[in-house]
Amino acid sequence: MNREHSYIKNGSISKENIAFYAEYGYLVASDLLSPFETEELKKETAAIFRGNRGDVDGLLPVDEHEMDAEVLKKYVAIHFPHKISPVIYKYLFHQKIISVLVNVISPNVKCMQSMLFVKGPGKAGQAWHQDEFYIPTRDQSLTGVWIAIDDASIENGCLWIIPGRPGHMMRRVKNDSNEYADVDTIDVSPYSSDQVIPVEVKKGSVVFFNGYTLHSSRRNKTSDCFRTALVNHYMSAESMLPWDQDGKLPSTEDLRDIVMVAGDDPYAWKGLEDANKPYLRPEVLQIKTEL
Repeated sequence: MNREHSYIKNGSISKENIAFYAEYGYLVASDLLSPFETEELKKETAAIFRGNRGDVDGLLPVDEHEMDAEVLKKYVAIHFPHKISPVIYKYLFHQKIISVLVNVISPNVKCMQSMLFVKGPGKAGQAWHQDEFYIPTRDQSLTGVWIAIDDASIENGCLWIIPGRPGHMMRRVKNDSNEYADVDTIDVSPYSSDQVIPVEVKKGSVVFFNGYTLHSSRRNKTSDCFRTALVNHYMSAESMLPWDQDGKLPSTEDLRDIVMVAGDDPYAWKGLEDANKPYLRPEVLQIKTEL
C-alpha cells in the first residue's frame, strides 16, 4: 500500500483526486481553511462549551475567570452544534468543501450531522469503525468532512485510516485497547502495518472520507495540546435517510432533519423537521452493539 495521501491542491479537486477517492475512500486538503477561519472556529468552540450559545444538557456552570482550556478539558464532543451556533452552521456551506463534495457525491448534497470534538490531553480516541454503520444511507454516499481546528498529530490523537471502501459493514468485536473509549471496535489485525496509516494534518486542513472507509483515532498522549476538530456528515440528496439516531428517534424511512448545501432536494415536498437536539458525547461510547 502506498502511504502517500492524495492531496487536493489550492482547494481545487482534480480528476486524479476523484479517482483516488473512488478507490481508497479518502482525500486530504491541506490549508483549505484560512488562519482567520480556523481561529473563528476555535473561538466559537470555547463559546459553545462555555454555554454562551445556548443550554445543552450536561454543560457545567462556568466561572467567568475559568480559562477556556480548563472548560474544554471537561468534555469530549458535542453533537449537532450547528443547531445552536450560527458560526458552525455557516461552515456546513463552506464553498471549498462543497466544491469537493459535489464531485465525489452528487451535484445534490445534504448534511445531516455536525460534531465538534475537543479531545484534550489524556482523552481516549475512537475505535475502528465505519460511519455508515451508524448513519445508514441507501446508496453508500455518506461522506465525513473532518476539519482540523488544531494541528492533528500522532501524539495528540490524529485520524488513522485504512485506505479502501469495503463493500460491506464489517463485524464489530470487543475493544480491549485503552487507546479507545468505545466498548467495541472492528478487528483490523488482518491488515498489515503499512495498510494502517496516520493522517497528520495542520490546522485548517480537511480530510474527506467515505462512510465505508475504516478509520479511528488514538488517545491524546500530550500534556498540553488539544485536538479540536469539526466533523460534518453529508450524503446525496437523491438518497433517503433511514436514520433513527440509534433508537433516539422514531423509526423512519427518511429522516428530514437535514440541511441542503448544494443542488436540489428531490424530496422537498416532504418538508423539513427539527428532530435532533445538541447533546454531549459521553466519555465511553456504547451504541448499536450486541457485546
